[in-house]
Amino acid sequence: MAEIKYEITKELGVMSENAKGWKVELNMVSWNDNPPKYDIRNWSPDRERMGKGITLTEEEMEALVKLFNERDEEDTFE
Repeated sequence: MAEIKYEITKELGVMSENAKGWKVELNMVSWNDNPPKYDIRNWSPDRERMGKGITLTEEEMEALVKLFNERDEEDTFE
Protein backbone atom coordinates (compact mmCIF):
# COMPACT_ATOMS: atom_id res chain seq x y z
CA MET A 1 0.00 0.00 0.00
CA ALA A 2 1.35 3.43 -0.94
CA GLU A 3 2.18 5.81 1.86
CA ILE A 4 -0.21 8.73 2.24
CA LYS A 5 1.52 12.07 2.69
CA TYR A 6 -0.30 14.77 4.62
CA GLU A 7 0.38 18.13 6.20
CA ILE A 8 -1.97 19.93 8.56
CA THR A 9 -1.61 23.47 7.28
CA LYS A 10 -4.08 25.10 9.69
CA GLU A 11 -5.76 23.86 12.87
CA LEU A 12 -9.32 25.17 12.98
CA GLY A 13 -10.61 23.43 16.11
CA VAL A 14 -11.45 20.36 18.13
CA MET A 15 -15.04 19.16 17.84
CA SER A 16 -14.88 16.41 20.49
CA GLU A 17 -12.50 14.14 22.41
CA ASN A 18 -13.01 10.59 23.66
CA ALA A 19 -11.70 8.96 26.85
CA LYS A 20 -8.59 7.63 25.06
CA GLY A 21 -7.57 11.10 23.88
CA TRP A 22 -8.59 10.73 20.24
CA LYS A 23 -10.03 14.00 18.93
CA VAL A 24 -12.42 14.82 16.11
CA GLU A 25 -10.81 17.87 14.55
CA LEU A 26 -11.55 20.36 11.80
CA ASN A 27 -8.32 21.28 10.02
CA MET A 28 -7.00 22.40 6.69
CA VAL A 29 -4.99 19.45 5.34
CA SER A 30 -2.85 19.04 2.24
CA TRP A 31 -2.99 15.42 1.04
CA ASN A 32 -0.16 14.18 -1.19
CA ASP A 33 1.09 17.73 -1.87
CA ASN A 34 -2.28 18.88 -3.22
CA PRO A 35 -3.87 22.20 -2.17
CA PRO A 36 -5.30 22.09 1.37
CA LYS A 37 -8.95 21.19 1.92
CA TYR A 38 -11.20 21.28 4.94
CA ASP A 39 -10.81 17.98 6.76
CA ILE A 40 -12.92 16.45 9.55
CA ARG A 41 -11.56 13.25 11.11
CA ASN A 42 -10.38 11.48 14.27
CA TRP A 43 -6.73 11.91 15.27
CA SER A 44 -4.74 10.02 17.88
CA PRO A 45 -3.22 12.13 20.67
CA ASP A 46 0.21 12.13 18.94
CA ARG A 47 -1.34 12.57 15.46
CA GLU A 48 0.55 9.50 14.25
CA ARG A 49 -2.71 7.67 13.49
CA MET A 50 -5.98 8.84 12.06
CA GLY A 51 -9.47 7.52 11.58
CA LYS A 52 -11.78 7.78 8.63
CA GLY A 53 -12.79 11.28 7.75
CA ILE A 54 -14.13 13.59 5.11
CA THR A 55 -12.44 16.30 3.07
CA LEU A 56 -14.34 19.25 1.64
CA THR A 57 -13.47 21.94 -0.88
CA GLU A 58 -14.21 25.58 -0.04
CA GLU A 59 -17.43 25.35 -2.07
CA GLU A 60 -18.53 22.13 -0.34
CA MET A 61 -17.84 23.64 3.09
CA GLU A 62 -19.85 26.74 2.19
CA ALA A 63 -22.74 24.51 1.06
CA LEU A 64 -22.54 22.48 4.30
CA VAL A 65 -22.62 25.62 6.45
CA LYS A 66 -25.56 26.97 4.41
CA LEU A 67 -27.50 23.70 4.80
CA PHE A 68 -26.76 23.62 8.52
CA ASN A 69 -27.87 27.23 9.03
CA GLU A 70 -31.08 26.70 7.02
CA ARG A 71 -32.21 23.54 8.83
CA ASP A 72 -35.63 23.52 10.50
CA GLU A 73 -35.82 23.79 14.25
CA GLU A 74 -37.47 20.36 14.33
CA ASP A 75 -34.32 18.90 12.76
CA THR A 76 -32.17 19.69 15.81
CA PHE A 77 -31.24 17.09 18.44
CA GLU A 78 -32.28 18.67 21.71
